[in-house]
Amino acid sequence: MTTITWGMSELMMNPHAMEGAQAEIRQLLQGKAKVREEDIERRLPYLQMVIKETLRLHPPVPLLLPRLVAAEGEPCKIMGYDIPPGTTVLVNAWAIGRDENNWDNATEFRPERFQDGVVDFNGADFRFLPAGRRMCPGLMFGLSNIELTLATLLYHFDWKLPNGASSTELDMSESQGITAHRKTDLWLEATPYVPTDANM
Repeated sequence: MTTITWGMSELMMNPHAMEGAQAEIRQLLQGKAKVREEDIERRLPYLQMVIKETLRLHPPVPLLLPRLVAAEGEPCKIMGYDIPPGTTVLVNAWAIGRDENNWDNATEFRPERFQDGVVDFNGADFRFLPAGRRMCPGLMFGLSNIELTLATLLYHFDWKLPNGASSTELDMSESQGITAHRKTDLWLEATPYVPTDANM
């Protein structure tokens, strides 16, 4: 739910991304009455880029589970630092995802940065660790649920902020804790989208 909420928040802040994601979904489904997993599976590349960018900026768990350096042997040397044996290491996935040394315009929401397909969830690229190096066992199930839910929301509804508010008024503050939720609730107005040529 956290990633879906952040995804909708970022899409509201970035209308061009919202338009791109909705256009892709609506073109693929062409008036179908409902979104089914088998209709969208691996067929929405832009929406998948939106999800990756959301996870880069808002990893569900900002600090990955602690890791213990092997208790015996020589110190590890990482980026010029000696890490003694037995040290507990915390990986800050939130900071890695916003590091200007690794990402151009790191604080901007730009799904297109994943267009080349080089950076993925497999944990081989240390710039992008939303699920940690050893991976979450439920990652694929979770991603499928996020994709299906976002596709359903974006296909069936057009969205706007209440009371005619502009996207610049949307509070994007994060709460601090084990998970990174929005500090304030996300309230949106949904207008049902009615395809002109509905295939019931």
